[in-house]
Amino acid sequence: MNRSNFINAIIALSLIGPGLGGNFFMFVEHVCAFIRGPEKKNINLIMMHLAFTNAMSLCVKGISDVIPVFHLSNFLDSVGCKTVIYLGRVARGLSICTTCLLSVVQAITISPRTTPWTKLKLRTAGQLLFCLLIFWTFNTLTSCNLLYYIASVKNMNRSEVSQHIGYCYLLPSTQIVRWLFLILMAVRDIVFQSLMGWSSAYMVDCLYTHHKRVLYLQNSRLIQKSKTRPEIRATQSILILTACFLFFYWTDFIFSFYLGFFSTFDPIILNIKIFLTLGYASLSPFVLISRNFHVDNCWPAH
Repeated sequence: MNRSNFINAIIALSLIGPGLGGNFFMFVEHVCAFIRGPEKKNINLIMMHLAFTNAMSLCVKGISDVIPVFHLSNFLDSVGCKTVIYLGRVARGLSICTTCLLSVVQAITISPRTTPWTKLKLRTAGQLLFCLLIFWTFNTLTSCNLLYYIASVKNMNRSEVSQHIGYCYLLPSTQIVRWLFLILMAVRDIVFQSLMGWSSAYMVDCLYTHHKRVLYLQNSRLIQKSKTRPEIRATQSILILTACFLFFYWTDFIFSFYLGFFSTFDPIILNIKIFLTLGYASLSPFVLISRNFHVDNCWPAH
């Protein structure tokens, strides 16, 4: 193992380990809040799904990128390679969709009842589960090309492969297939990130309006104790979460474009890229936990 690969593995492990623990804690927390809460809240289901997709993404990155660095025996056959790489792509897409859904749902939640957006509110858990089913269906279809073009190194000659992914290889595909799935993923990212941007801007406007109202009223203590305070705190938490996602996504995109365009192999940039790839899935639960997001609904007070 050379020094560069060792540093890459240490960075990845330092993010994957705490990230899995944080997502597990967040998942259990929102399961508890959903079961014990006075009413079944859709936001708890969304957070559970986000924690699950983040954990799935971290597990896949650990298998595909970290284990090969330590030169362990190749335990992945073609089926294993297809499964690991495919689930990683699906988890990335689900993370985008779920973060967008969380942002949009919270924007609709805090919007005044007179606005037309309230008609889009998911009122039952069944409606939310239907949306999540659509996300799973769409992302599994947009990544299904990997099930054909991924193979294990055990079954391939190095002269036949084009791109190395840990224990697995990405076989060359036709231009039509390549551009078709690239366009589908690009459309998905553009649509969902545009919705994230709109909902975030809308929530910022709502918070600013609320802040002006608080300054206008003489008795601010009444506002501090009002029922809107938990909603505002949750909105601020989701805004921070969305900002983290957009930062990691676009910074990773810029570094990936730089590496691809200049065809360079800079160990420092590769280390930064590993941090950016794993950063959102690892740090997002701690962003919410540090802000005490919905913890009061789960753990009894002492």
